[in-house]
Amino acid sequence: MKNARHLLAEKQISGTLSIAPDATVYQALQLLAEMNIGALLVMEGDNLVGMFSERDYARKVVLMGKTSSGTPVSEIMTRKLICVPPTATIDECMALITEKRIRHLPVIENDRVLGVLSIGDLVRETIADQQFTIDQLVYYIHR
Repeated sequence: MKNARHLLAEKQISGTLSIAPDATVYQALQLLAEMNIGALLVMEGDNLVGMFSERDYARKVVLMGKTSSGTPVSEIMTRKLICVPPTATIDECMALITEKRIRHLPVIENDRVLGVLSIGDLVRETIADQQFTIDQLVYYIHR
């Protein structure tokens, strides 16, 4: 069974996309749109300090009457992150995302960020694994 490290190696976006805590929300939104993603890691140097997502923007800027250009990412980012080691299985990652009601899961090894798995990454892999099992069963039945 594949684990988080395997999935990160297969992702189309290479490297880790991040933004500094003092960047504006507007700058973060520009990067999200440019890269067609839903969340960014917030990094101070090599240290992961939070995550900024579309959900943070909708709930903590728009609904609170703040401005995108006048609000730093650090003011609205999610600080308490749930992370996994690269050895976490797809099932473990799916269970965490479901239980904690989150959409993005940073993968950390020795205090170093390896990447981020999204709910889409995990669902896509789960479907592919199930299709493989179905194909194997069909082959077994028809031989």
